[in-house]
Amino acid sequence: MGLNSIVSQFRGALSTRQTLELANFHLEYARRTRDPKLALVMCDDAESALSHVKRNTKWAPKYAEDQALRDGVAKAYFELGRLQDFLKQGNKAQASYKTAEKWGFTHSDRSTLESTTVDAFPDDQTIASVDQSEQPSGASTFPTHIFAQNVRPPTFEFKLPEADERLHNTPQLAWCLGLLQSSQPNDEALELATRDWLRTIEKDTDEQERLKTMAKEVLRAFKRDEFKDAKAVAEVVYLAPVLDKDSFRDLLKEFYSGIDHSGLLDIHQLEGLAQLIQSADTSYLDGDDLVKILELLSRRLMDTHQQSRDHMHQLTLAVTHVLDVMADTKVHGLDREKLHEPFSSYLEGLKKSSDPFLVYQAAYAYQALICIPDNDTLWQATMRHTGRVIRGVSGLVSAVKGLDLVKFIEGLENIREGFEGASRAATHVTDALKDMVILAESGQSFLGYLRESLGLGYKSVWYSALRGADTLIRAGELATFRQLVCEAPCRRDPVFQWGVCQRLGAIAASPKWDTETRQMAVEFLGEMYQDDARWSQQVAVKQCILNILMQLASSSSNGSQFAGALLQDLEASTNPKNQSLYREFEEGGHSPYPFCLTLPELASPSLLDRVQNRPDVEGNIRLHRKQRLKERGNAVYIPPQAKANLQAPDDARFPLMEKVKEFFNSEQKVFLVLGDSGAGKSTFNMELECALWQEYKNKVGRVPLRINLPAIEKPEHDMIAKQLRRLGFTEPQIRELKLYRKFILICDGYDESQQTHNLYRSNRLNQPGEWETQMVISCRSEYLGNDYRDRFQPGDRNKKSDSTLFQEAVITPFSINQVQAYIKQYVSIHQPLWRVKDYRQALELIPSLKELVKNPFLMTLSLEVLPRMVDPGEELSAARVTRVALYDQFVEQWLERGKQRLGEKDLTPQARAIFESLSDEGFTQNGIDYIKKLAVAIYKKQGGHPVVEYSRFKDEGSWKDEFFCRKDKQLLREACPLTRNGNQYRFIHRSLLEYGLARAVFDPQDAKKTAALESASSRRGSVSSALSFEILKAEDEDVVAVEQEPNINSPLVWRNFVNDHSLLQFLEERVQQEPVFKEQLLAYIEHSKSDKKWRAAAANAITILVRAGVQFIGADLNGIRVPGADLSYGVFDSALLQDTDLRKVNLRGVWLRQTDLSRAEMMGVQFGEFPFLKVPSPVQSCAYSPDGMLFAVGLHNGDIHVYSTSSWETIQIWLDHDESVGCVAFSPKSDQIASASEDGTVRLWDLGSGDCLHVLANQSGGGVNGAAYSPQGDQVASASSSKVKVWDVSSGSHLLTLSGHTALVLSVAYSPNGKQIASASMDFTVRLWNATGICSHILTGHSDNVWSAVFSPLGNQVASASDDNTLRLWDAVSGTCLHVLTGHYSDVFSVAYSPKGDQVASSSQDGTVRLWDVESGSCRQTLTGHIGTVTSVAFSPRGDQVASGCWDKTVRFWDVSAGASHHVSNGHSVGVMSVKCSPRGGQIASCSYDSTIRFWDMETGACRRVLNGHHLPVCCVAYSSQGDQIASASNDYMVLLWDVETGVRRNVLTDHTDDVNGVAFSPQGDLVVSCSSDMTVRLWDTTTGECCSIFSGHDREVLDVAFSPMGNQVASCGSDHIVRLWDITAGTCSHILVGHGSTVNCITYSPRGDQVASSSDDETVRLWDTESGACHRTFTGHNGEVLGLAYSPHGELLISGSTDKTVRFWDVATGQCRGVVRNFQSDIYGIAWSTILDTNCFVTGCGDGSVLMWDVVEEGDLLDARLRWSSTNGVLTVTGASIQDVQGLSQLNAQLLKQRGTVGEPVSVLREASKKLVSMTAVVSKLKQPSVRLVVDSASASFLSEQ
Repeated sequence: MGLNSIVSQFRGALSTRQTLELANFHLEYARRTRDPKLALVMCDDAESALSHVKRNTKWAPKYAEDQALRDGVAKAYFELGRLQDFLKQGNKAQASYKTAEKWGFTHSDRSTLESTTVDAFPDDQTIASVDQSEQPSGASTFPTHIFAQNVRPPTFEFKLPEADERLHNTPQLAWCLGLLQSSQPNDEALELATRDWLRTIEKDTDEQERLKTMAKEVLRAFKRDEFKDAKAVAEVVYLAPVLDKDSFRDLLKEFYSGIDHSGLLDIHQLEGLAQLIQSADTSYLDGDDLVKILELLSRRLMDTHQQSRDHMHQLTLAVTHVLDVMADTKVHGLDREKLHEPFSSYLEGLKKSSDPFLVYQAAYAYQALICIPDNDTLWQATMRHTGRVIRGVSGLVSAVKGLDLVKFIEGLENIREGFEGASRAATHVTDALKDMVILAESGQSFLGYLRESLGLGYKSVWYSALRGADTLIRAGELATFRQLVCEAPCRRDPVFQWGVCQRLGAIAASPKWDTETRQMAVEFLGEMYQDDARWSQQVAVKQCILNILMQLASSSSNGSQFAGALLQDLEASTNPKNQSLYREFEEGGHSPYPFCLTLPELASPSLLDRVQNRPDVEGNIRLHRKQRLKERGNAVYIPPQAKANLQAPDDARFPLMEKVKEFFNSEQKVFLVLGDSGAGKSTFNMELECALWQEYKNKVGRVPLRINLPAIEKPEHDMIAKQLRRLGFTEPQIRELKLYRKFILICDGYDESQQTHNLYRSNRLNQPGEWETQMVISCRSEYLGNDYRDRFQPGDRNKKSDSTLFQEAVITPFSINQVQAYIKQYVSIHQPLWRVKDYRQALELIPSLKELVKNPFLMTLSLEVLPRMVDPGEELSAARVTRVALYDQFVEQWLERGKQRLGEKDLTPQARAIFESLSDEGFTQNGIDYIKKLAVAIYKKQGGHPVVEYSRFKDEGSWKDEFFCRKDKQLLREACPLTRNGNQYRFIHRSLLEYGLARAVFDPQDAKKTAALESASSRRGSVSSALSFEILKAEDEDVVAVEQEPNINSPLVWRNFVNDHSLLQFLEERVQQEPVFKEQLLAYIEHSKSDKKWRAAAANAITILVRAGVQFIGADLNGIRVPGADLSYGVFDSALLQDTDLRKVNLRGVWLRQTDLSRAEMMGVQFGEFPFLKVPSPVQSCAYSPDGMLFAVGLHNGDIHVYSTSSWETIQIWLDHDESVGCVAFSPKSDQIASASEDGTVRLWDLGSGDCLHVLANQSGGGVNGAAYSPQGDQVASASSSKVKVWDVSSGSHLLTLSGHTALVLSVAYSPNGKQIASASMDFTVRLWNATGICSHILTGHSDNVWSAVFSPLGNQVASASDDNTLRLWDAVSGTCLHVLTGHYSDVFSVAYSPKGDQVASSSQDGTVRLWDVESGSCRQTLTGHIGTVTSVAFSPRGDQVASGCWDKTVRFWDVSAGASHHVSNGHSVGVMSVKCSPRGGQIASCSYDSTIRFWDMETGACRRVLNGHHLPVCCVAYSSQGDQIASASNDYMVLLWDVETGVRRNVLTDHTDDVNGVAFSPQGDLVVSCSSDMTVRLWDTTTGECCSIFSGHDREVLDVAFSPMGNQVASCGSDHIVRLWDITAGTCSHILVGHGSTVNCITYSPRGDQVASSSDDETVRLWDTESGACHRTFTGHNGEVLGLAYSPHGELLISGSTDKTVRFWDVATGQCRGVVRNFQSDIYGIAWSTILDTNCFVTGCGDGSVLMWDVVEEGDLLDARLRWSSTNGVLTVTGASIQDVQGLSQLNAQLLKQRGTVGEPVSVLREASKKLVSMTAVVSKLKQPSVRLVVDSASASFLSEQ
């Protein structure tokens, strides 16, 4: 593109006169440039402009101005001709001369013009150079003394301080730091004193650190300054150039925040921000910083239009400085339109102003604005012409050192060479020439010119020249500055001159410059005012100069005298125009605006003064540090391991200390440390504090402060100051620390202080003006509820939690390596009686000890007391050590040592007498009594708050006197495990307080004394007979004595301990160890029947008993009062609970089969689940509407049911689908449903009308597996075949197909923002697609079909569920796998996120729903109750419920708002696959999918031992005939042989190549037979472990095997539907038993060995003759696969267990079913009859992990079973329970119980209300009787309270 074409683009915007002026400027450039080529270009442009003028000029002028225009054209053409002639363009020159004459140019004009212009051409025929000697016609010589030489850059110099000397002001501090950063001691340019100071300071690192710290503290003082006035801003701006990067960026952030949050735009901070950026090192800023600042200014400027003109001027001036910096700095990523629009509208809004000062600033700012987004500003391009490349603001000063000004000015003239490409150069040249219209000649006013330049949007040379001037001034290059101003091509441009005047005024006013320089600046202004020939006659510029001079003259600066003198000279001027202008300006008054924003004088006291006047705190800090390190001493410490949260598995460990230190280096604010009682939280906190003190740096380090929260009164307010006061800090010191220091808070004992407040928020930590800190806070896990995080997460002023600032960890139990390390340290430090090997031997041989010592505090106790607990020579394996036994021994040993110390102490005679008296009575027992009473008092008087503050005078006569004042109690206190800190007393560990209270509830020593007394009295009757819940026989009733009441003073009576888990744990163990305590608790329950004063004690008692595993089977609990008790997972089979008070009782997972609850009060009871929906077909899918008002279910038969969640009534049923509906989805507005079906369609349904809006058919055939609405509701995505299709909701048209999967797509989901789609497929992958259909990620990792994929609520994660039994959590941005969730033991079909995104729910073929923690990937809860595959799962919109749809034709609703209850279980965690009874009797063995084998006590159900050795599910167990060995078969391909007595593994049998499914011993015990999925049966020698024989013949998996009682035959069965009988001697198959129609699961021999019984998936049991192989009988009746089978000891009965959840009794002789045991909650996998001939009981193992022991009950010819015990109970079981006339039961709970099989009708809520209304009416009727008014009021209050 040529220059003419470029110029022509702008002519349409110019007037004819402006175009002529443009031509003249082209001619002037051509005359002055050194480059002939550029001169030719300029001539061509001038000719083009003149042609444009000719076309638009009237040939016959009517007015004088038209004639003047014609004359101007004629002169211009003549000048053009002369230039062309000079450039040897003769033809063109002649043409131009002719045109000039044609337009009226005469010979006289030619003579005049030649006389004035010929001297402009040099004699050597080259274009004239621009030098200082060239002056305009008539101009005087510029005074050479003004800025005759360059000077040092302006700065303040100060006296350099001695070490530790007080500094005078902040500029002095900045000067010192600047010298340290940039100067060398040997720099000859520095004064000698300065060099000496640098040499001294180089050696004094403390002084260097003092100066740097002082600068940082000044910044901190500024940040805390509420006002941040101009003086404070000036102070920190002085420091800005010498700050390090972090400090600089903090200050930048502070300015940004101050501007952002101020009500009115803060001019001072805005100017401070501008100067801060100007002083920045280039590496300190990036484009993002400037973009954010620009966006901030854009927002704030919108609010300034209504402010005063003065404010607008200041604002515009400050904004100009900010924009200047941005124009000089390369900024990328700006949205030109978005960011320019508000600025442009603001600046253009100033065009209408009549104030030239304001309009000038607007024009200047506009120039800076239009330069910002470009990669190369005009100023930078010009500088680059000189060979200097500018990089950032800080590079400008260095760039002008030794600048070649000639080249610089030539760069302004010839900008083309400073740009890339002629087109771009030409554009800028054109822009520059437009700026240079000489206003004096054009007649245009200065103000009009400014207004015009504000709207044209082009870049101006004057702006670049002024930016160059700024840089020269900052560098002290004043001589170069003068030359630039005098010779710049835009020097006569009034806008340029106005800007120069401002800069000269700033020099004259600034105290940074020396006096001579300031005088020269004033003289420069005078020359510009008076020399019209050089500077033109612009009135506006002269007015600007006068304004500056008058401001200078009226100021207090040194420049005032020079300005005053100059004003006097100007007033006396002989120039009439200047005199007139001066008088007019003086009469009108000068502008009120400052010509520059300068730093004001610093405040007094300044920020630095505040810093230096601060009180000393380091001395106190050092003392505190020394004391803390001394207190820690040489203690045993093993670094704890932790896991991510409570739900994470213990094996997902990490070092806690490392994690906390990572936290300190992050932006997070709160770290929560959780752990059980005694887990080591306090020990870790002390170690952490010591580690931080070791790293502490004087004066600058963060101060660690450990706060024992229970010791602080109301720590929710100002806890830091309270703790510092306790440590002896004064109030000024505390204020100092708050203002200037950062802290690390270590808050210990949140639970012990009984806090519920969020201490971070209530203390306003890290809020403006408050303590700046990070917090580590510890709490016992059991103290917290399910939604505990809100108590700790930081939040904003509106108390909204911010989880990104929060982290947590849970201390895990000691590993075996940690235990060993602890023992080694302990022995080394304390030198106990035992050595390391003794402790290690005890750990190996004492049952349960290994589990106890995983708790650090119990570890300490164990090491302390074990040498005394185990008698010399005692068999360690026979010793029983429990938690409570350790505490018993520890306390007794502590007291004995205390007694010994007191005995050796020099006591006063009085104290000695008291000591001897205590010793005579039993010092240890007296000490225990003291502990008990003190613990009771703390709970009773202080609500359990562990710290007791005692002041002898203040607390005289109070309950505290008894424990801390009396002489005898003082001695006991000294001997007890208490610690004292000043006037505060507490137990050395919280658990000892709880132990003391537990011992006050029941003390074994007291029980022994009572038993001895009762034995001596020989009274009639027994406690146990009176307190038993067994039904008494009639003949026994007359011998029952009347029992005395229980202890009314027991803590159980006056306090509810249901939720005090640590205390309950002590009491649970007491129950298990002390039968007397169990009887006492039963007594409380019994007495509650007749007197409600015992109901609190009864509630506590029954809670303790249930937790202790006591099962109330068949118990008489009629009339008990236990409101608020926790009976969750308790067993109350066939119990009598009529007329009981069960209000607000927790009944989650309770076993109430055949229980009588008639007339019980059950208001507020919690079952943990809700009534289920029963539907006519298996459930394939379910969903809540987004508003929570509706619930939809898709069924296998193709139906869709929609329910109202308020009443659960059916509001819509659609029957249009022909096949199963695999997905239902609500639209975002809850007004539509999309359903996907196997019939190949997606249907869109209108919920208002019930109509089908669209049928979206899968044209490629096959079913549609999934559908999802987009978040906007305008699209639906469907999953069909191997593709995802996107449809338009309104039209039903197909929009897009997403192709890429290689197998069926099973589900589809939109991200919350609608920009992504996730699809799950049978190709084992999840794909993420963008909105255009491009696959952005393929998520691989699953090893089987992926059924479901969903986005988290924030869209940052994806969860997927697969047939590989796992779920996976993925990062939606990177596609990486975050967690693999394992726990389901079958296919996982569905997954859903909770609304908060912190949990996912999953459903599986294993019949369970599981809740998982998203952060850790651990399983929070397993919900059981479904019978069959759970196909779908969904969270309610509020997140308090989970719905699950199942193949059992139900939808269940689970209450997940409160989390899981305490579940006491020593049982298996998942399905029990096999159970066997020991031939010796008394023991049961079970094995499970959890890979363990467990031994159970046959009578009590107690778990006696757990065998761990397999690493995959264990499928079968078998006892040897002697009962001394047990064999286990597992999916890990191994058979293990175990010693029953010791639990030691004897042998490993490993030749199978697939899952081992069955195992059996020979009658002699010398052989073991096993069967496997490798289709073989193997015979093994139990002694050698060698395989003796392999029996092959099955062609599919072999599932079970059995030895005949004679030992000569083995039977096997499997998936090939066949039973085989093997002759073990010959090694051949003697019989193949064919008859079953499906897999044969189990086989067993009759006791005599003449029969074999087999059970099958064909729902039958068959009896076979072992001799002939004939089938004698087939038993039918089960409605599911028969998995378990067993003969009775005599062989007359056979029992079978099935997936129909029943056990059947079969008469072997007749084939009749003698009875059915129903109500199992899960499939029955294993069943075994007791092998003892005189017992009639059997055991079952079920898919829910339970082991149940049953007694067989004969009822005539029929048989039934009564539960003896249950190993665990996780499912609500109420079948057969009577709820007749139960009161207070909610409608939902009543419906739930009826669904679960209860009988009878509860009292309806309506019925109860009517009864109370009648009662209330009767009360009201008596109100007229004064004598009963008081009673009536009391009754009314009671009624209202019940309401």
